[in-house]
Amino acid sequence: MNAHAHVWPCFRFADAPAAITFLTTAFGFTVAAEYRNADDPTVVDHAELHWPFGGGVMLGSVRDDGSVLSSLPASSSLTYLVCEDPDALHDRAVRAGAEIVMALTDQPYGSRDFMARDPEGNIWSFGTYGGTLTADGESA
Repeated sequence: MNAHAHVWPCFRFADAPAAITFLTTAFGFTVAAEYRNADDPTVVDHAELHWPFGGGVMLGSVRDDGSVLSSLPASSSLTYLVCEDPDALHDRAVRAGAEIVMALTDQPYGSRDFMARDPEGNIWSFGTYGGTLTADGESA
């Protein structure tokens, strides 16, 4: 398996610029790319945010521009992200004003997790459980 992430959740936000600010401030994503619409700079045509432990998310503004993506509304989702220090990330999210919807919890399967809601209703779950895939992408 190469070093690139193979799964990239994609989102549409009613206020994509605010979502980018929230996700970078509250959770520690970094902006790898952000392309604003030439006719309306308040519209994000495409953004890619990297997660510090690999992979990331892609997002853009909800808009009606006639493309196939125009049919996608802003929506709610639950996305799980692996992190090394959920306690520190939880504290960062709280300081940034994130709504914590599940407190830090030690799970019976060995993970330490918490969940937070972003301003548009998406749930972001963070924990130490890395899944059952091995480093070469095979199921353990």
